[in-house]
Amino acid sequence: MTSGPPIGVLALQGDVREHLAVLSRLGVDAIAVRRPEELDACAGLVLPGGESTTMARLARTFGLLEPLRKRIADGMPAFGTCAGMILLADRIVDGAAGQETIGGLDITVRRNAFGRQVDSFEGPVEVAGLDAPVHGVFIRAPWVEQVGPGVEVLAEAHDHPVAVRQGPLLATSFHPEVGADDRLHGLFAGLVAAGR
Repeated sequence: MTSGPPIGVLALQGDVREHLAVLSRLGVDAIAVRRPEELDACAGLVLPGGESTTMARLARTFGLLEPLRKRIADGMPAFGTCAGMILLADRIVDGAAGQETIGGLDITVRRNAFGRQVDSFEGPVEVAGLDAPVHGVFIRAPWVEQVGPGVEVLAEAHDHPVAVRQGPLLATSFHPEVGADDRLHGLFAGLVAAGR
């Protein structure tokens, strides 16, 4: 499907294998990213679900935090799911003390907004531009409290945005890498191809 530089999946913690598998099913060349030189090779990046504070801390430890911020500020397409949405957010409500983000997406997110692990749930999510709902898997998921003027809300759940887009940045509160519906990854692959 794609030619040129691969799409990376930030591989510090979280649902790395699942995202690589979806991209592979789509025929996309995808690599795991743990080091700045791997990031340099990528045309776009998926930031997976996992634990956002751990991922940010590991990104700093591995020398990736500033390169990630620069690439995203320079317009690299990125797709954040769950913790990845938190990492892309410019602002966090109820963040851990000193919690850092990569930023770039003009949103305010609330961590664990839907509740604890026992409050996790699944259900259909209507996403703008898709002809049928996607299966949303919400696991200790964030929601968006506030969006900036350049942010398009693509989906809502419980009266809060759960999928947003701002230019080449896409983010969901839920885990589209779980299951067999590859349409959101396909949408992201299209954003990357358009930016090449």
